[in-house]
Amino acid sequence: MTVDLARPGFSTTVQALRLRTWQLGAGQPTLVLDQFRDEDFQLVVDDRSDVHINSRDGRFYLGWFPHGRSGPDGEGWKVAVAGTAEVPGYHVAFATETPAEIVAAAVATVLAASHPARPSASGATT
Repeated sequence: MTVDLARPGFSTTVQALRLRTWQLGAGQPTLVLDQFRDEDFQLVVDDRSDVHINSRDGRFYLGWFPHGRSGPDGEGWKVAVAGTAEVPGYHVAFATETPAEIVAAAVATVLAASHPARPSASGATT
């Protein structure tokens, strides 16, 4: 291999770099919000136009903050699932400019992993 010292840097082509286009921009929030059926979730729009969606059992939360969440983090989306006495919950946050299609995919995955609780022999739900 020889090195051409007269030409600093490296020489390549667009094809060799395999440049890609990436999805950018906030997109349509309805792709996320339309996943929630009224009978299973409660929706609240507050005085800042932030949208809050809770499951009826209170264990799932989705927040959409179109102008960024108050505070230092500036979140645009927050997904949280409360844990149990045995297993901790989790949360995921996305920036305001995260494409709604990506947030929708994450939310769809969380919802698909949930299922109605079954009553136990004592009458409590599991």
